[in-house]
Amino acid sequence: MDLPGSVDLFEETLKSLLHNCSDLIVKHANDDLNLIYFCNLVDANLVNNQLLSSLQQTRLEPFSMEGLAQLIPIGQTDLTCEMEQVIILLLRGWTVVYKVGQTDAILANTSKQPKRSPSIAEIETNVIGPQIGFTESLETNLGIVRSYIAHEDLCNESFEIGEITRTQVQLLYLKDVAEEQTVNTLRQRISELEIDGVIASTLLVQLIEDNSMSIFPQMILTERPDRVSFSLLEGKVVLLVNGSNFAIVGPSTFLDFFKSPEDHYLHWNIAMFIRGLRFLAIFISILLTPAYVAALTFHYEMIPPSLLVPLAQSRSKVPFPPLFESLFLEVTIELLREAGARLPTKVGQTMGIVGGIVIGQAAVQAGFTSNILIMIVALAALSSFTTPIYLMGISIRFVRFPMIIAAGIWGGIGIVFTICLLLMHLLRQTSLGHPYMHPIYPPRWRDMIDTVIRLPFPILAARSTFTRTPNKQRFNKNQAKQKKDIDE
Repeated sequence: MDLPGSVDLFEETLKSLLHNCSDLIVKHANDDLNLIYFCNLVDANLVNNQLLSSLQQTRLEPFSMEGLAQLIPIGQTDLTCEMEQVIILLLRGWTVVYKVGQTDAILANTSKQPKRSPSIAEIETNVIGPQIGFTESLETNLGIVRSYIAHEDLCNESFEIGEITRTQVQLLYLKDVAEEQTVNTLRQRISELEIDGVIASTLLVQLIEDNSMSIFPQMILTERPDRVSFSLLEGKVVLLVNGSNFAIVGPSTFLDFFKSPEDHYLHWNIAMFIRGLRFLAIFISILLTPAYVAALTFHYEMIPPSLLVPLAQSRSKVPFPPLFESLFLEVTIELLREAGARLPTKVGQTMGIVGGIVIGQAAVQAGFTSNILIMIVALAALSSFTTPIYLMGISIRFVRFPMIIAAGIWGGIGIVFTICLLLMHLLRQTSLGHPYMHPIYPPRWRDMIDTVIRLPFPILAARSTFTRTPNKQRFNKNQAKQKKDIDE
């Protein structure tokens, strides 16, 4: 739809398209020039002191909208003859400069979007390394990433998702490092989305991941710019969503969710020890409580005699079978965790500590559970907190429940059967078409040196084969090994 020729018709057309918008302002700069904007979306100081005053003082002979646009003291301006473009940018806080009889209008970026300054990452905390986290501003987040990777090969492509929300999304990747097919796959999935609105990256990732029915996330959601930078250097692609402080990183493997950027900041042997603790915590979190239920229900002979007597004494007053006893405690732990997350920070911390102590002690005294099971459930819950990515931690906790039920019904066979089903599910998953269980399946032993274990950096010269990057080398391995003395 082209722009109308008169101001009155232009204003009527805008008001007919923008239904009941009482905050739409039409201001006359002089006899012919007019400003149109939403008063709640623009920076009033920018509009009045810079844009309006400059238009009142400008006299062009001969007059042209192109020449006027160059004289406007606003960093970002555009010319358009389409009413649809005018509507879109008006709703983003831009100001329209319109002159009677002209077929074009000037659009000036005077938006005042609510934003906060970058602060410490709240979910993915770390001790060593950068502390900064993403914000809800797309421009701020893009600037943070470019401050980490100041290179001309860092490409970003803009998308608009949602017929109503028109959410802005940026696709980031490193040219000649990211695989072209991976970039095209993600680009196609975003372009084919038909939805009313996308409010946050947590919703977008559910729309573009390979299997939305799986309980396991297939792409990483992170608020850490350093994790995003490491991923880009590995050949992965990143999505930044306006209004969300979490970036989407893909493709991702199952083991990527248990790696932390802090592993790169620690010495290799310390980092390998801590990473090993995380992998050990997975098995403790999933298997410890089901093993307790299976042993007490079907496999008493597996318990050492020295442990059997105190175990029997602790359960002497418990009227429930181990299955219901463990489910009761697990559900209680989840309720405390959820209540602590929904309450204000200080109240939530007090609620978690005091509530856990009071309920645990009362449950033992009332005969609902045993001391040993409380210790086991607490250790399993503690192990689930070691997962760096929050969504994967939730998935690990969820898996524990069907495994407890299977252990209570079939014992050790139920645990083995559930593990087999879990492995079958994981082996079938993909992330942007890449195998989810890489490098375990298909086996890639060379990639395990920075996945399952962590070796010194001089050994990690080659990038992982998981991303199928055309640029195989991070650095010159032979040159990195040359360490000359001063007198040489």
